[in-house]
Parts: sequence; structure tokens; C-alpha cells
Amino acid sequence: MSASTSPTPLNVYPPSEASMKGAYIAGMPAYEALCKQADEDYEGYWAKLARELLSWKKPFTKTLNASGAPFFKWFEDGTLNVSYNCLDRNVEAGKGGKTAIIFEADDGKVSKVTYAELLERTCRMANALKARGVKKGDRVVIYMPMSVEGVVAMQACARIGAIHSVVFGGFSAQSVRDRVQDAGAVMIITADEQARGGKQLPLKAIVDEAIALGGCETIKDVIVYKRTGGNVAWDASRDRWMHELTAAAATTCEPEWVEAEHPLFLLYTSGSTGKPKGVQHSTGGYLLHAALTTKWTFDLKDNDVFWCTADIGWVTGHTYITYGPLALGGTEIVFEGVPTYPDAGRFWKMIQDHKVTIFYTAPTAIRSLIKAAEANDKVHPKSYDLSSLRILGSVGEPINPAAWEWYHKHVGGGRCPIVDTFWQTETGGHMITPLPGATPLVPGSCTLPFPGIQAAVVDETGKDVPWGQ
Repeated sequence: MSASTSPTPLNVYPPSEASMKGAYIAGMPAYEALCKQADEDYEGYWAKLARELLSWKKPFTKTLNASGAPFFKWFEDGTLNVSYNCLDRNVEAGKGGKTAIIFEADDGKVSKVTYAELLERTCRMANALKARGVKKGDRVVIYMPMSVEGVVAMQACARIGAIHSVVFGGFSAQSVRDRVQDAGAVMIITADEQARGGKQLPLKAIVDEAIALGGCETIKDVIVYKRTGGNVAWDASRDRWMHELTAAAATTCEPEWVEAEHPLFLLYTSGSTGKPKGVQHSTGGYLLHAALTTKWTFDLKDNDVFWCTADIGWVTGHTYITYGPLALGGTEIVFEGVPTYPDAGRFWKMIQDHKVTIFYTAPTAIRSLIKAAEANDKVHPKSYDLSSLRILGSVGEPINPAAWEWYHKHVGGGRCPIVDTFWQTETGGHMITPLPGATPLVPGSCTLPFPGIQAAVVDETGKDVPWGQ
């Protein structure tokens, strides 16, 4: 937009007294103070947060190594384990009986898993992987439905220092093959089928097809989670049932303490502009940003019920399902289905049933639900009790002001701040986002950089542009 074009005036929503009350960051002066701290002592700012939010086996003494820029190294002489940070330390802090995950299946069936149970299941899975020869540094492809088992598979890899590469369950055999080949993966963890919108969709059959394409010679094992009980082809030399392996495994597993720069996961970009490119995130820096953004952007408290509707196949599901909320000892929802099954009121019914306090979804989902709600009062948010909500979030693409206003009015009752988050697979967590107790909100704008993030708006040649352009 040129400086001479006057923009359409937008409503500005300052933070309410209610959202400021008890917020980790309350009011713009608090936000500005954090930004000032980061500007004045960048390394000190991040080192302090890394010591406060993460548990280290060997504390780091070097905060930032910029000698290989742009390949920066953070906390490189420290050691830690992500699974320990998400599970063991919550159990050790007395949260073993607290619900970690509320799982709602496609058919509406609900089950709950405590921190102690999640730790035991992760340890069993980690031991099963070790028994199959998986070790620190090995790559494991995960091609799973949304499930507690999917989270357990990721946490188990992190526990033993294996590097997971999750492939979204809607991707083709070719996509699976490409990622296996590029990563040199030794194992694929999958399921017989997945349930979506009342249908059973194949996963194991697609893995078989991927392997048949050739180029997957590094794969030694295919571990299969029995989700639907559907018929699957079986290769006894390679295929193993997850429930059989984990039943035989011990319930405790000492974490593999890894260097902060040890890779935690690979996640591939979609490949829409050529061959998919693998993004690698390291253990220490990634986990710090996952935990900190979950804490500050969503103002996550001990009694919250947090629901990120993303799939674990995307980075949003990695950061704001598998790692961030669990690193803070939160309670979260994992949902298997789609927002329109059995009808377009599914999201609102789940918020009502589970007393969700923080809801994080994509503008595409919101726009499709607006259409459905306008056509049918029964699935309109007003037909449900959404009074438990206190914070809404938007992710994945820009949200248009009209959808923002509808979300704010009809889902949030005009009282819930919307954190419109801007970030990428490459950053692992929020870069520019409002903070619910501090930032004035502008519909359709992701507002200001997260404290400690230095952002610039540039033109095609990389030069900074002045305000208003």
C-alpha cells in the first residue's frame, strides 16, 4: 500500500480489564519492558528464560554461538531431554494424576490420559523402539492419525534421542517415500487406518505402496498401531504390531540426555514448489520457544483446557500439541475428526462439553463454519454454551477482518482476545502475535513481534521500508 492510499479504518480492541487481570504480561508497558530487556542484553534475556522454563541435566555456559551465522547455535554445551521436560518433571512435581490429554475420537468417544500414564506409555514405546535397534541420531518416520499414540510415538523418539519426521496422514505414498529416502529413516510408525468424518482411510496400505516404489531400503521395521482393526497386508519380516511390542516393554526408560543442538525433528515443507525441503529443529532452542510462546501467547495457566485443532503432521501440531502445552504441565485436547462431522457444530459442542478455555484454529475452518452457521441455526455458536472460553487463536494463514469480527463476536462473545499468530515451519513457534493481556487488537493484523524477536518489513531487494508502506 502506498503512503498516499488511506487504509480502511479498522476497529481497535484494547485489552480488557478481565484479560489483563492475572495475565503473565499485563499491559503494553510490561510488553515494552520485555522488548527493552531483549534489546539491551539479547543473550542474557534468552539465557534467563532457558534456565527458568527448561530443566537441564548439564547446565549450559554458552548461550549463543553466532560464529557460523546464519546457522546459530544456542545453549550448545548444555544437555537436556525433551520428553523428560514434558513428562517426568511434571510427575516429579506432583502432577502425575493431572489430565495431560483429553482425546476425542472421530465417533465422539472420549478418553483421558494423565501425566503418569502418558509417561508410562512413552517409556514403553521408547523401550520398544530400542529393542528394535533404534538409537540416538536415527531417523523415524511417523505416519499416524491424530491420536494419543501419535503423541507417544513423537515423545518416545525424543526420549531416546531419535529424530522424528512426521508425515501428515493425508499425504500420498510418493510423499512418504520421498521423506523416508531423504531422511534415511530406519523405521516407519503408522496405523492400520485412520477415522475421519465417519470414514476409514488407509495408512498401512499407503506405507506398503511407498516402500514398493523403491528407495526405502533403509527401513528395517514398520510398527503398526491397530486403530480400526481393518484388514491390512502383512510382511512378517518387517511389520510389527505396536500393542504387542509395547506390552512386552518395561514401564521405565532413562532419558537419553542430548546436547541442546541435537536435532529433535525433521519436518518437510509441502513440496508445492519442487522437492520437499526438510526443516531441522534442534532440542534446546526449539523447546524453549515452544514453551515460552505457549505460556505468553496463550497465557496458559494450570487450570486451562487448551485446544489446538491442528494435526500433528504440521508444525502447529508439533509445537502446540506435542511439546509446548506438555512442557508447561497443561491439559489439552487431541481431536481425531473434522469440524463438520457429524455436523458443523462439532467444534462448538466440544468446547461446551470439555469446558475449553483456549481455542486455536485456522481461518479456513472459521470461514467454513461461518457459512454453515448462517445456513443453519442449529450449528451456530449461539446454540452452545461457550462461556468457558477466555482466549481464541488463529493460525496458518492471514485472517480476513470479517472472519475475525465474526469469531470475536459469535465464538468469543465479544470478550475473548484473539491471538492472530504469524510464524512458519522454519521458526518453530510464534514470531509476530498479540499477547492477550497486553496488545491492542486490530482485526486481520498479527500486530507486534513476540518479545525477543527482532522483525523487519522489507521490500523485494531486502531493504527496510518505512511505516505505512
